Amino acid sequence: MALVPISGPALEPVSLSDAKAHLRVDDVAEDLLISSLITAARVHLEQTLGRALITQTWRLVLDAWPSGGTVQLAIVPLQSVSAVRVFDIDGNAQVIAPTDYLVDTAGEPARLVHNASAVFPAPGRAINGIEIDFVAGHGAAAGDVPQPLRQAVMLLVAHWYERREPVEIGDSVERIPTSVDGLIAPYRMISL
Repeated sequence: MALVPISGPALEPVSLSDAKAHLRVDDVAEDLLISSLITAARVHLEQTLGRALITQTWRLVLDAWPSGGTVQLAIVPLQSVSAVRVFDIDGNAQVIAPTDYLVDTAGEPARLVHNASAVFPAPGRAINGIEIDFVAGHGAAAGDVPQPLRQAVMLLVAHWYERREPVEIGDSVERIPTSVDGLIAPYRMISL
């Protein structure tokens, strides 16, 4: 199983101007650094939470259908499934009709389940025989991202802006602020 990014978000959950206001930076000399810190903070939170903050497209690649016919889509929140393809031995893709599967967008993680009347073909390739393209994220606009997650991005940007070295020398090494953990805690997926 592999998750492959197809298209990233069109914008970040925090604008450069919002981050600069939070940092109290007025000049443009640090714009490139601050922009890269915003992206790094978003990616860090997305990886930590298994969550897409802004709308983006992903591809889940599988070798075979899981037993039971339920595929879990690991990035939440799921907006839609764009395409399901199964490859034959010659590498030709057969597109599965949307009427042949159900998509659970409410669950976390979201699920794709084949309809009771549908039979998914077995992939002909030994590896990477199934591709599922899907769209995930809270929305296309920064305002669609829950405010605690946007605040966590800003706190990470500020933390990394002030601490530009990978390791601090001294009595204590300061890791990511605990306030960030508190802000993102409600958005973690809990598995029982």
